[in-house]
Amino acid sequence: MTRVFGLLGKRWTGLIVAALIQRPVHFADLRRAIPGISERMLSDRLTELSTVGLVLRQVDEGPPLRVAYRLTEAGSALKPSLDELGDWAAKYLGAEGGTCPEEFRK
Repeated sequence: MTRVFGLLGKRWTGLIVAALIQRPVHFADLRRAIPGISERMLSDRLTELSTVGLVLRQVDEGPPLRVAYRLTEAGSALKPSLDELGDWAAKYLGAEGGTCPEEFRK
């Protein structure tokens, strides 16, 4: 559990994974989907998630050249756990919702 929360418990990481659950997302769209995150922080978190094998970086040749990110099989395997955490939060933390827009939620 320490390793899991050491990674997923970092600010923004859970929201990034949640946004990527449904489909690959371009960097700019991912940044817009998570209000308050800086480009630098998003880049750092994506690099970290890529390093541990949860996210893949895809370059769309374009023009224009665009970069998209998607979850690996290991990253996608987090979906049931994230769904359970979302259900728990809705039940016990109220209906405030998160900062991730509806289009990226379950």
